[in-house]
Amino acid sequence: MPTARRRTEPAEGAAAVRRVLAALDAEDPVPERADLRTASRFLCEELAARAPGHAVEVRIPPYAVVQCITGPRHTRGTPANVVEADPVTWVELATGRLGWTQAGQDGRVRASGERADLSPLLPLPIPLNPDHPEPPTQA
Repeated sequence: MPTARRRTEPAEGAAAVRRVLAALDAEDPVPERADLRTASRFLCEELAARAPGHAVEVRIPPYAVVQCITGPRHTRGTPANVVEADPVTWVELATGRLGWTQAGQDGRVRASGERADLSPLLPLPIPLNPDHPEPPTQA
């Protein structure tokens, strides 16, 4: 199966994720739009690379959309399996700062369809500390 097309250089994407997380930890938690855009796209690309396919569409408006996970492919109209979240929620989910169940209960992520549960894939194993390249562990 072909790999997803990369629009974001991995080092640049990981750096943007780190900056977004640092901004969220700050007293005034408002990440820069450019960092949020780059982080959202990078994390969607990582998800598609780790779970290739076309059965689930993950939407992070207004910055990113990706199809992933093996299964039936949709070709027209609204896909049967859709996950949608705002960019901050997506960064928190993808990095393990927010759990899938909690995000759903809080209404921060919307998932429809039998394959739209991303919890087995999150957090994404990306290195967030440039001095320690090991990925985060599943909580």
